Amino acid sequence: MAWDRNQMAARAAKELRDGYYVNLGIGIPTLVANNIPEGMEVTLQSENGMLGIGPFPYDDEVDPDLINAGKQTISELASSSYFGSEQSFAMIRGGHIDLTVLGAMEVSQDGDIANWMIPGKMVKGMGGAMDLVAGVKKIIVVMEHNSKSGDPKFIPECLLPLTGKNVVDMIVTDLAVFQRPDHQSPFRLIELAPGVSAEEVAQKTTARYES
Repeated sequence: MAWDRNQMAARAAKELRDGYYVNLGIGIPTLVANNIPEGMEVTLQSENGMLGIGPFPYDDEVDPDLINAGKQTISELASSSYFGSEQSFAMIRGGHIDLTVLGAMEVSQDGDIANWMIPGKMVKGMGGAMDLVAGVKKIIVVMEHNSKSGDPKFIPECLLPLTGKNVVDMIVTDLAVFQRPDHQSPFRLIELAPGVSAEEVAQKTTARYES
């Protein structure tokens, strides 16, 4: 039994620490906002100019003027602040964000990430991903272990255009968690989803990793 999307986000949320400033990417990473451990103070930052993001609003609480960088409606907190995107990216590029959780289409065994475009498909732009992987202190990728066609996404070398090279610190998939202590060491399999065996992970992964 693999983790579902919310369980993957909850596992990623275990890496948060009190006082962290955190940026959440589009897709599964946004669910981390609703899985912050109780009693922990974490400040969420969005590239479009917001610091202090609350949980996703219920339908009767939606304010169409309040959105994150992925254009999803969000809620504000009493401590929320707003500013221009240039200040937002100054926070990211200046190393003031402690952790980012991103989705990905591919991650290589060397920590490269491809998450912004598929050649031949329309894309609106890079967004903040390239700045995030270059400026944030810790990079966690949350993604399905395999694509819809069954192809591995944790692979020896990324085939899609790169967002960043040798930047990923942890990978959380629906099957397992991989981590490396630094950007010179290989990834290590540190956790399996309930009901998932190490053999199944090995069969569905082409990247080199330690167990």
